[in-house]
Amino acid sequence: MKPVLIAPSLLSADFSILRDEIHALERAGADWLHLDVMDGHFVPNLTFGPPVVKALRRHTSLPFDCHLMIEPCDGFIPAFADAGADIITVHAEASKHLDRSLQLIRGAGCQAGVSLNPHTPENVLEYVMDRVDLILVMSVNPGFGGQEFIPAMVDKVARIRAMCGGRPIHIQVDGGVTPETAPALVTAGADVLVAGSAVFRGGEEAAYRANITALRDACQTAL
Repeated sequence: MKPVLIAPSLLSADFSILRDEIHALERAGADWLHLDVMDGHFVPNLTFGPPVVKALRRHTSLPFDCHLMIEPCDGFIPAFADAGADIITVHAEASKHLDRSLQLIRGAGCQAGVSLNPHTPENVLEYVMDRVDLILVMSVNPGFGGQEFIPAMVDKVARIRAMCGGRPIHIQVDGGVTPETAPALVTAGADVLVAGSAVFRGGEEAAYRANITALRDACQTAL
């Protein structure tokens, strides 16, 4: 089984010192950086756009995992690719033409991801499985950090992993990921865990390192 990747969500970082937070996460052992892009329309919150991604890009070589919680999404894909995104994930619920959106992402030179809200059935992925590099299962309702994990998403992860067959598709989970919830998700087939509060608790590099280590150790119990 592939090692589980830890992708801290910058939504939980201190926005006044984002550059320093990124450096601390890099030294603390983060594998990816998860950037939650919210538009106040598709989700009830606002975060940041391509200029912020571009400004941060020069401060780290860690992969930028851009999760677009925006609708419509297609018009923004080139801007996020140009800003330095490595992975761009769009919501199935936010794209009228999901296959086209995924083609746009790959055509822009990025890996393509699809995210599903908790209520969205996995069968919406059936005809785009050969277009995706990553499937993001939301285990909370998108829009805010710090929400409680929805246990039913463990079975959803397992069903999606079965759908993937032998395809080399990452299954990512975002929302309520902690050392307590991580083992069941990994057992079900997740290999990328997004964590906000569980990583940033403590507010300094030493705490981030300890928190990431705790997540890794919890994942090892499931491997």
